[in-house]
Amino acid sequence: MSSRRLERVNELLKHEIGDIIRRHFNIADTGLVSVNAVETSGDLRSAKVFISVLGKPEQQKVALRRIQEKRVLIQSEIGRTVVLKYTPTLTFLVDDTIEKANRVLQIIDEIEREETKATGQK
Repeated sequence: MSSRRLERVNELLKHEIGDIIRRHFNIADTGLVSVNAVETSGDLRSAKVFISVLGKPEQQKVALRRIQEKRVLIQSEIGRTVVLKYTPTLTFLVDDTIEKANRVLQIIDEIEREETKATGQK
């Protein structure tokens, strides 16, 4: 399969899965769940869905558990809304790149503050 077509399928799945999650999950219970990326295999039989959850740690655990529990429902809705030869088997993974990036920015800020204190500058 051409890489351009696979990119389009990934973006379509990302959008549709995000819509399904927004319809079926309450933000108060699960926090804000976003689909960051989808990586579909070349044969379209499986897809990794990278999600992030903005919310309290309890909400993050609840969100991941509920998404895993409703995986089959999400797949069946994808099968109805997205026309593909196969409906991919979805695997949900927590994407923590945003948290890691924020931590790196915090560390940079701390280093800059320490350097400012050490040199006596503002």
